[in-house]
Amino acid sequence: MGLACTWFIRAGPGRCLLRPPSSRLLCRDLQANFAKKLKPVGDESGKASPCSPPLNPEQLERIRRNKEAALQRLASRSVPAGFGEGWRRQLAGEFTTPYFSQLMAFVADERKRHTIYPPPQQVFTWTQMCDISDVKVVILGQDPYHGPSQAHGLCFSVQRPVPPPPSLENIYKELSTDIEDFTHPGHGDLTGWAKQGVLLLNAVLTVRAHQPNSHKEKGWEQFTDAVVSWLNNNLDGLVFMLWGAYAQKKGSSIDRKRHHILQTVHPSPLSVHRGFFGCRHFSKTNELLKKSGKKPIDWRAL
Repeated sequence: MGLACTWFIRAGPGRCLLRPPSSRLLCRDLQANFAKKLKPVGDESGKASPCSPPLNPEQLERIRRNKEAALQRLASRSVPAGFGEGWRRQLAGEFTTPYFSQLMAFVADERKRHTIYPPPQQVFTWTQMCDISDVKVVILGQDPYHGPSQAHGLCFSVQRPVPPPPSLENIYKELSTDIEDFTHPGHGDLTGWAKQGVLLLNAVLTVRAHQPNSHKEKGWEQFTDAVVSWLNNNLDGLVFMLWGAYAQKKGSSIDRKRHHILQTVHPSPLSVHRGFFGCRHFSKTNELLKKSGKKPIDWRAL
């Protein structure tokens, strides 16, 4: 049945012995029989072979949705605590990367050995204030405050009743001359800005107590670069405030035809008199938002 015929050979008077076919004939017939049963199939890219019908747009879309859902399920097992839902959906691809797993392991180990700021539930406060699609303004910082009860996941901001640090005091001074009726709020909590769509994002999101830049180059920069990249590529008319050389370098890839860039020196006491005072970035930001058809920020709402 599809195999080479068995041969009879005479072994002597009145006797016959069975002789199997040669292995070469047997292999040839088996290969031919197996080839008849093979059916071409499509490859993983969704492209069908010449013998298969092509996938229609509905099938391709279903494949795309299934892949996206699988990625979301995988990411949900890796997403850090306290991460805002809207941000999680858009940044899901980062949570499954080797660098992010290594970063989370590093921070977890650091918390076992040292006091780390901010506390775990406040590392991603910036994702809890507004949805990622509602961001209108981005202020980039560098490193969290490293003193007790200061850092809470928003750059330049400190928790009450901690007094505002020097850089934030200088920000308030500029606001008092730039924004009509602005008065010092008596605290340093910038949550009121964040809820209006001002993303207050540090490049590095954790730090050892009293050791500035101790978590530098551990992976946070790559993650926050991914955040900036998503905003740059998916939203329009954002205003980026880049204060100081570090923030300006981090924002160097921003599409300046698509977004607005305001840059000057850092508001720290060492540089504030070299251009931060008088920059009027807050009133300029509101003018740009109005031109883009967006509601301006009430900088007094703190």
